[in-house]
Amino acid sequence: MKSETLRTLQLPKMRMIRQRFEIAPPVSVSAELDREWPRVNAALDLPSGSKIAIGVGSRGIANLSVVVQDIVDRLKKAGHDPFVTPAMGSHGGATAEGQMDVLRHRGITKERVGAPIKATMDVQPMGEVNGIPLFLDRLAAEADGIVLVNRVKPHTNFIGPTESGITKMMAIGLGNQKGAEHYHRLSLVRSQYEIISTAGKALLEKCPVLFGVCLLENQAHETARIKIALSDEVARIESELLKTARSWLPTLPLDEMDLLIIDEMGKDISGEGIDPCVVGRDVCVYGAKRPWPKITRIFVRDLTDGSEGSALGIAQADFTTRRLVDKIDFDVSLVNAITACCPESMKIPLTFETDGEAIATALKTLRPFDHKDIRIVHIKNTLELTKLMVSVGCLDSFKKEIDLEIGSEDTALAFDDSGNLISHLYNQK
Repeated sequence: MKSETLRTLQLPKMRMIRQRFEIAPPVSVSAELDREWPRVNAALDLPSGSKIAIGVGSRGIANLSVVVQDIVDRLKKAGHDPFVTPAMGSHGGATAEGQMDVLRHRGITKERVGAPIKATMDVQPMGEVNGIPLFLDRLAAEADGIVLVNRVKPHTNFIGPTESGITKMMAIGLGNQKGAEHYHRLSLVRSQYEIISTAGKALLEKCPVLFGVCLLENQAHETARIKIALSDEVARIESELLKTARSWLPTLPLDEMDLLIIDEMGKDISGEGIDPCVVGRDVCVYGAKRPWPKITRIFVRDLTDGSEGSALGIAQADFTTRRLVDKIDFDVSLVNAITACCPESMKIPLTFETDGEAIATALKTLRPFDHKDIRIVHIKNTLELTKLMVSVGCLDSFKKEIDLEIGSEDTALAFDDSGNLISHLYNQK
């Protein structure tokens, strides 16, 4: 951005705020599994030496490798032969090698968890239910038993009694690309919740699923609860945990904003890069409709390294930067978008060389405003919502139920010599 333009850019004063959540304390993984394991172990009815497939997804989940290692150890002590297999649909470029690489980035290696890592994109047809075909990862189908490890949380595209968790992983995750693609295409004409819940429940009944390890994270992204559900308990336990997860979901403190500035997006943050549950936007035609919040413009500045080049969901933003676009792996992103039957999610927003140019342009596309009433919010990403910067025009508009600590000092959005925003949130540019 030309220095003269940057010098003349008029911006409102900002305040640092901190949302105070009632945060559940973190738990000890081993202590939680010690409590859950005796009941589960007593229910296992398998001969010694049985091969057990442990399905693990692509999300960045707290203590994931610790949980997987613990489950591996317990299965080995019970006399079984566990291995880990990806349960992540089309992620990792929809290749076995790519999915194993995703697991490595999550700390899931043979050396770390004590079990072999095996992957395939092959699936075995498992019949159909209510016109919905069923698919199962070949390696999981050949195993004597299946265990799934996943976090329970609200889903980005649909709303129902069960959303992201074991049921969805059973249908989409272990359906590999074939299952994920078919179910997303079917979502154009049928309820996605109905498809995934029906397929997941049917597969839980048809397949040798032993149990699912359900993880809950608090607002600080710490493991706050672990519950093991036997196959016939998954729907009930997931539904109960989802209510808690929804009540713990961090949200933005305003219902209406003029401009939301997001430092980073990525699949390690949300399945859609920017969580629709937080920003209220879902560009997929089959996505859930959320009335709040209402955000006029979104500017996303960068792509996380953990997203591994996937920019699925970038179309939720109105403005972005050249540095973000240059990090996109279009082959990986294409596979994700087509498999999700949501090509609209990869529409690239208006792209600028610098943050200053993007913000200056965004301001030209807002309602008439002055610096006392414009509502600008600046966050790191849609997972980390404890610490935010807000313009002074937001100070009278916070949701009443939100507990906030509001800074007393006015500050300004500052830019470096290249015209890029200096984030006061986390000391990063």
